[in-house]
Amino acid sequence: MIGRLIDDRYEVRSRIARGGMATVYLATDQRLERRVAIKVMHGHLADDSNFRNRFVQEARSAARLADPHVVSVFDQGQDSDLAYLVMEYLPGITLRDLLRDHGKLTARQVVDIMDAVTSGLAAAHRAGIIHRDLKPENVLLADDGRIKISDFGLARAASANTATGQSLLGTIAYLSPELVTRGVADARSDIYALGIMMYEMLTGEQPYKGEQPMQIAYQHANESVPRPSVVNPSVPDPLDDLVLWATERSPDERPNDARELLERLREVEKQLGFGAATTVHNPTILMPSAPISDTAEFTQALTSANMATDPVAPADAASSLRASSAKRRRKGWWVLALVLLLAVASGGTGWYFGAGPGSQVLVPNLVNSAPEDATATLTGLGLEVARGEEYSYDVAAGLVSSTNPAPGAQVDRDTTVTVNVSLGRESVDVPVLTGMPQQDVETFLADNRLTLGSVDQQFNGDVASGAVIAASAPATETDLSGGGTILQGETVNLAVSVGGVPDVVGLSPDAARAALTESGLVVSDDVTHKFSDDVDKGLVLSATLPEGTIRPSDVVSLVVSKGVDLVEVPDVVGANVAAAKKTLQDAGFVVEVISDIAEPNWGSPLLSVDSTDPVAGKSLRRGSTVTITAYLFEAAP
Repeated sequence: MIGRLIDDRYEVRSRIARGGMATVYLATDQRLERRVAIKVMHGHLADDSNFRNRFVQEARSAARLADPHVVSVFDQGQDSDLAYLVMEYLPGITLRDLLRDHGKLTARQVVDIMDAVTSGLAAAHRAGIIHRDLKPENVLLADDGRIKISDFGLARAASANTATGQSLLGTIAYLSPELVTRGVADARSDIYALGIMMYEMLTGEQPYKGEQPMQIAYQHANESVPRPSVVNPSVPDPLDDLVLWATERSPDERPNDARELLERLREVEKQLGFGAATTVHNPTILMPSAPISDTAEFTQALTSANMATDPVAPADAASSLRASSAKRRRKGWWVLALVLLLAVASGGTGWYFGAGPGSQVLVPNLVNSAPEDATATLTGLGLEVARGEEYSYDVAAGLVSSTNPAPGAQVDRDTTVTVNVSLGRESVDVPVLTGMPQQDVETFLADNRLTLGSVDQQFNGDVASGAVIAASAPATETDLSGGGTILQGETVNLAVSVGGVPDVVGLSPDAARAALTESGLVVSDDVTHKFSDDVDKGLVLSATLPEGTIRPSDVVSLVVSKGVDLVEVPDVVGANVAAAKKTLQDAGFVVEVISDIAEPNWGSPLLSVDSTDPVAGKSLRRGSTVTITAYLFEAAP
């Protein structure tokens, strides 16, 4: 492609990047003599109408957006076998490059980048367009400071709300739970991706990790994104809350669109003191349109007017003397007034800086600074310093967490300001959680600034439905089932009971299947039949459950009773005792022998069975006892 002239207009200079759908080149628009970025669809996709339509959709979606934070699309077309898209060229790097080079970013950097990205996305949402593939690779950071969103290749109308079919488009690390579970996206799915990006910028890592994409997708669908401050304690609380709001698992609990998120982000900027500098607009000056001669006339008229206002010269010497005396008297009064004014000003200045407001100083914001630096700053302002300690959720241990009086307060010089140094996050005494209702546990976690992690539902006949079976803090591998101590901000995973597995013994197979299905279990079509002395034929004898922990959606199978196992007593009268005994045992009976001959001689052909009890032909339960009577000599009367 290098050197090729596309559509007799765009000369390809070099390759910029390559993706799964297209390659982006730097090109020169010979008609307008400007550099552009030209995206060319891969040749093996050009014959696929779906890919071609999506390529055209990108052009149409982006062309509808006229926003300084969205990459502009100039042209789209087909040149022989090439489908191409011409876009604005922005020399610079991507947000991914920035994260790769620097790891996590500062709160100020995150707010600045997010302000631009969210502003551009808000324009898209206003136009009824959702991006569907927001990630750091699609955020461009130009060399001149501009920040823009690119690659609307997956964009669709926000009102369409359509599923993706059998494959999920987009990068798995930024997919919303509803895209993972239902394949459906709307504007709130873009908000989730922004939240994940914000988490990554604040911590330098993604919230979910796994060796396989499906492992990450499962975490998106079943776990809550933890607070960024758990990984990076310097993250301010307002940004913590903003990330959690944008990454709520339920779309209904997220901002409705980028505009709502942008409004909250601007509020956070003000809270953190990150407000953008005010731009001063000078008034427009309109130059006079009159010719030079008119201007000269105007100047002449002004000069004449000034001269006309001068006092008339005195007519004679006496009048001149009186005028001169009066002028000196007026000058004397002005000098006296000036001296008095200076005296008053001097006294007022002394009062202002000695006892008035000028004697006070403004307590600076010293949060997150080193205690030594804070002490030096306050001392330089003429203030006394006292040291204190306190726990802080937002400020790392060893740094200044607050001052008393608070920043911004006006205090007199020599006032003592207490500098409180952070002891880090406060430890939380967790009570015994086993047996506590899940709702109560979640309330406790929220009240103590702990994060709810995964909730594993399990069948447990010993713990009431909806109550906690076990709890743990994965970061420190602490078992909290019986209580314990952890730090604020940690994540707590729960195992919650859904009650015991329903008892289906004695029910019909249909009734048992309905009861197990209603409880959340999956009943296999495979049914085992067994004899039972206790359960009537055709009723459920038992349910075969998986080993270990049983969870909803686990597969169980039914065992149905065949009724009592009855065996007919065979006719062994006249047979050799040993042979008769074996026949009865093979039929499932326990055999007792009554004879005048000891057991070693039961095989004698002379010793045959005289009778059985019960008699032959009678049906008995398998395992019943049958008695053989056999006498070699006639039994005594």
